[in-house]
Amino acid sequence: MYIGDIMGRRAIYSPDTLAIVDAGKSPHWQFTYRQMNERANRLANWLRAAGIQKGDRAAILAYDGVEFLDAFFACGKLGAILTCLNWRLHERELLHAIQLTEPRVLIFSHEFGGKVEAIHPDAASIERLLHLDGEPVHGSQHFETSLQSSSAAPVTCESVTEEDIACLLFTGGTTGLPKAAQISHRQIAWNAMNTVIHDVRHGDVTVNVFPLFHAGGLFAYTMTMMIIGGTVVLTRRFDPQQVLDLIQTYKATFFGGVPTMYQMLTTAPNWAEADLSSLRFCTSGGAPLPVALVEKFRDEKGVQFKQGFGMTEFGPGLFALAPEDAIRKAGSIGRPNFFVDARVVDDHNQPLGPGEIGELVLKGPSRCSGYYRDPEASRDVIDAEGWFHTGDMARYDDEWYFYIVDRKKDMFISGGENVYPTEIEQVLYRHPAVHLCAVIGVPDEKWGEVGKACVVLKPGMTASAEELLAHLADNLARYKVPRSVEILPELPISAAGKILKRELRERFVKS
Repeated sequence: MYIGDIMGRRAIYSPDTLAIVDAGKSPHWQFTYRQMNERANRLANWLRAAGIQKGDRAAILAYDGVEFLDAFFACGKLGAILTCLNWRLHERELLHAIQLTEPRVLIFSHEFGGKVEAIHPDAASIERLLHLDGEPVHGSQHFETSLQSSSAAPVTCESVTEEDIACLLFTGGTTGLPKAAQISHRQIAWNAMNTVIHDVRHGDVTVNVFPLFHAGGLFAYTMTMMIIGGTVVLTRRFDPQQVLDLIQTYKATFFGGVPTMYQMLTTAPNWAEADLSSLRFCTSGGAPLPVALVEKFRDEKGVQFKQGFGMTEFGPGLFALAPEDAIRKAGSIGRPNFFVDARVVDDHNQPLGPGEIGELVLKGPSRCSGYYRDPEASRDVIDAEGWFHTGDMARYDDEWYFYIVDRKKDMFISGGENVYPTEIEQVLYRHPAVHLCAVIGVPDEKWGEVGKACVVLKPGMTASAEELLAHLADNLARYKVPRSVEILPELPISAAGKILKRELRERFVKS
């Protein structure tokens, strides 16, 4: 199950097949598997010369591009670990991630040069910097120049096993700071197996619009396609007009997105004339897909939808809803993928029957290996029988189709990103005028859900909604900042002293 040298294998099996199109470059950069393997060897040799060995971390902070995959495959050849940094994080959150994982090398694109400047003085572990473009920062070297000047001699690490960690992906935490999920070679292999079983084929072509620091971007389809020998078209960032053009240009056979993206595709200026006939299906995840959107794609473009559910710590290929069930089972995440076991349990971990609501728990070989340097958090999500507790409230019907009912820990999803209210509330409480606060998710036509902060001010103190939003923006990634702040005289409190968010939702969320 060791798949650290994916490109080395593919260079043997399908050397001249088109592997990657980097559509963020002009003109597009295109690479066969032979060329991708050569790039991985060159970067691996550069990293080894920089002192990177098995188990060491190298980090990347960049928009999607071939360089992200170069770094992943090069680390795989060395048995090193790629730390995938979420570029949407605030500088303070990024510094926490770097201090936690201690990468020795940091690769970054010019858009984040300012963040690198800000965090570098406190990032003691970083010894070398590689910039993809733009001007050098703190003596950084140019990525492509460094890669091309290095040897293309094959690099492998014979001691790597399936349980070694290939990369670290950050996932939000209900206690505040992001946690680093440890993604092993085993997890990647089994996720690929689950994905292939659900209709990925040799010769497939897909356009990836998810950030590669996300499980959805790196593993949902990209790495599966690299293993099976398909073609992945990378976009720098999601642009609906460009995506429609790329699907047509490269004759994509499937495409994955979140409901917000599909809604934006239908309002793109080239939607009416877009020919999507090459698509065998589209996949949607992150939030329920409205039936009206399913019908619009079906009726106007002849496109069928699969829907699913995944998470960083498990898969991410967990559940799948077949196209023929998209309307019949609207709102369902589908059935568990082939090598995933799923249950709905009560507060005593006892299995519940059809129609009963409880927590969704999972078991299977595509589970992550816990959280990096956080054994307590790792223990908290695995029970005595080995079931992974998702924190999602769910039910299933008589045909074993699952439905997410609520989120046990109040997390909501905005534009496909998990947002944890506790993290936002902790920042609000640092404002001197805030006495009590609660953050809830409220429906939004564009993003699915956005945050609303309900705040009670301290007696005799004042603060405007704008001031509180500015305070949040100074401390959090932009996507975490609530859309609105409501100043209230009091919050609903239970007899046990807990804020009743349910009552706030009933007040502010119209049915």
